[in-house]
Amino acid sequence: MSNLILLCRRRVWLTAALLVVMVASAACQAVSREAALPGGQSAQGEPTTLVLASHDSFAIGEEVLAAFEAEHGVKVQVLTLGDAGAALNKIILSKDAPLADLFFGVDNTFLSRALAADIFEPYSSPLLEQIPDDLELDPQHRLLPVDYGFVNLNADSEWFAAAGIPLPQTLEDLTAPAYKGLFVTPNPATSSPGLAFLLATIDHFGEDGYLDFWQALKANDVLITDGWSEAYFEHFTVGSGGAGDRPLVLSYSTSPPADVVYATDGRTEPASVNLFLPGSAFRQVEFVGVLKGAAHPELAQRFVDFMLDAPFQSDIPLQMFVYPVNPNATLPELFTAFAQTPPEPVLFDPAAIEANREHWVQAWAEVMGQ
Repeated sequence: MSNLILLCRRRVWLTAALLVVMVASAACQAVSREAALPGGQSAQGEPTTLVLASHDSFAIGEEVLAAFEAEHGVKVQVLTLGDAGAALNKIILSKDAPLADLFFGVDNTFLSRALAADIFEPYSSPLLEQIPDDLELDPQHRLLPVDYGFVNLNADSEWFAAAGIPLPQTLEDLTAPAYKGLFVTPNPATSSPGLAFLLATIDHFGEDGYLDFWQALKANDVLITDGWSEAYFEHFTVGSGGAGDRPLVLSYSTSPPADVVYATDGRTEPASVNLFLPGSAFRQVEFVGVLKGAAHPELAQRFVDFMLDAPFQSDIPLQMFVYPVNPNATLPELFTAFAQTPPEPVLFDPAAIEANREHWVQAWAEVMGQ
């Protein structure tokens, strides 16, 4: 079994286990989560547990996390809640009995929805001085930027070469017979990358044309999955280690370095390549915020500072395979060699997303039979 598949299984939400964790977490918060004393200890003298809720793709190096725990005398519990959209839903539904102290994983496609739910406390981290202004999308600092990346198509270049099929050059090519049954993408109703791609097609084809494109994709046997992890690690021929049968996937322009990091065949170059089809790439920014009703709000703020500081930021590229927001972070050579920035990514106003998201997604669902 390849390390890449093991990575997938580590990140994918196992329903039964998650239910146990959620019930236990809620019970602890409602009954016995102690207030933290200075130094991170509870009233009983035990290390305080700080709970970070996130989507399934969150990752951090053990040594990096251990440094925060040692400095503050706490234990950090990472509670994964599914893909970004599903995770945010759980956090909103549990707002009266928060499952965690802070939440990471809201992106700019769900930003307005998260803010409208009124679940985050404002916090102006001093580290924001180091973050570019164009990534700070919430003036009240309820949600602070942590990383950014570019949602776009990845292709298995070796598969296409062996099949004698040219790589697609446009979004319209994806509807051609040559690419029938080759593309997998996550559902925009439950996945933030999926929603990002839907928004990119709306930007490219317009409101009058995007549904025609998706209808053509459906006729060409596009596969829709609940989340990005399922699409990439189970169905994409590269991400699945050859077990999948889809050589085209919606992923990120920073995914190719992962092919090298988790390869089991000694490869030094990625098996997947980026496809910067005109109008297909979308800039995604991910945020973290302290939840209202957090048991340990001050410790949660310290963890936000930690996430924006150079040690954590430098760990992001080869853990979550996206760009850090702090320019002082160090980018690994492998990442800079194979991660790419698309020439003209789509930048969508979060307010426009909030005003139209439900209508656009519902119209998409009716066309796709979801």
